Amino acid sequence: MTALSMAELAALATDALVRAGAGPEMAAATARALVAAEAQGLASHGLSRVAQYAGHLRCGRVNGEARPRMRQHKAAALLVDAQEGLAFPACALAVREAIRSAGEAGAAFAGVTNSHHFGAAAYHLEPVAEAGMVGLAFGNSPAAMPAWGGKRALFGTNPIAAVFPRRAGPPLVIDLSLSEVARGKLMVAAKQGKPIPEGWALDKDGNPTTDPQAGLEGMMLPAGGVKGAMLALVVELLCCALTGAAYGFEADSFFTDEGNRPRIGQAFLVIDPGALAGAGVFDERIETLVSAMLADADVRLPGQRRHALALAAEKEGIEIAPALLGQLQALAGA
Repeated sequence: MTALSMAELAALATDALVRAGAGPEMAAATARALVAAEAQGLASHGLSRVAQYAGHLRCGRVNGEARPRMRQHKAAALLVDAQEGLAFPACALAVREAIRSAGEAGAAFAGVTNSHHFGAAAYHLEPVAEAGMVGLAFGNSPAAMPAWGGKRALFGTNPIAAVFPRRAGPPLVIDLSLSEVARGKLMVAAKQGKPIPEGWALDKDGNPTTDPQAGLEGMMLPAGGVKGAMLALVVELLCCALTGAAYGFEADSFFTDEGNRPRIGQAFLVIDPGALAGAGVFDERIETLVSAMLADADVRLPGQRRHALALAAEKEGIEIAPALLGQLQALAGA
């Protein structure tokens, strides 16, 4: 394992994406997000995605010259068009404008259309917490789960994230996929040649499997059975029906270079606590619940581990496996 600083890894990832056809701003925004995920221990959404994104750029599944634009902005609702580019610049624009609108109206909803994989959902909410606001993020993805009772993949694994700022201490961060596990974990297991636990996925014939590649070619199982499937439906509708983005079944898999431009969607809700009971009441209520949770010695606050790992990575760098480092260097032409 080799330890590199976050800045060094971001530069390497940026060079790799630019070399594959991304514009400098798109590449830099994407690299920052992937390094942040890696720093927080989210390998499935970290630097392993550079090769995937680079493949999509080279094969035309991503418009490397895209610049996000505001398509609609009416009071506290807005829509950003990612122009079929990588998602990160468009999501940053949507969240930035949602924070501004929430400051004026008390709350704001921002949609993103014609987009791509948006990485770790909670990453996009960091500016919301820094602004002292509550944020929710939703994203759909290529079909990987059936509708409840169905026999074909229809919904994506469709992550949901939320952030609640705290008066003293890092924010509470909730980030989860609506499949039993994130599909990226199967991708990592397949690359490592390791089996997956039964209950994570089905093969293409609908049979339980411990083979990650068979799971990638088949379907993920929803978290919580019918409840997870219904939540996945909610996310599809929020991210697509409201924005005009492609549903999961209309987007080709992220795990192949060849395919269509996914044109999927994201949605963000930002709420200003000052517009409701007030920031002081919000802070007091948050800390009351945190204290009650921590009265049990076995409870860990959501987002606590990610925060600790990120602080350590800023000081000590991030350890990268030789194979991944070599892949990044080759893609960057280093």
